[in-house]
Amino acid sequence: MENSGSSLFEALIWAGSAISLLGLLGLVYCIIRVSRAKRAQLDDESMRALLKKVVPINLGALFLSVIGLMTVIIGIFLG
Repeated sequence: MENSGSSLFEALIWAGSAISLLGLLGLVYCIIRVSRAKRAQLDDESMRALLKKVVPINLGALFLSVIGLMTVIIGIFLG
């Protein structure tokens, strides 16, 4: 009986790790996209338009990372 409970919390930890990894990949994507725009030396209007598109992706990626890490911590504490 104790084995099945342990595997549930292990699954919770792995799921949280996967969610955090998705968030981290999103953050890397945002960094790469903005650095490419900086290297392209876009004018002010184009840079603002690009940043307006990247900010929601960045916030969503941060949200995923936080939720994933919280899931991992909950899995560790309850396991």
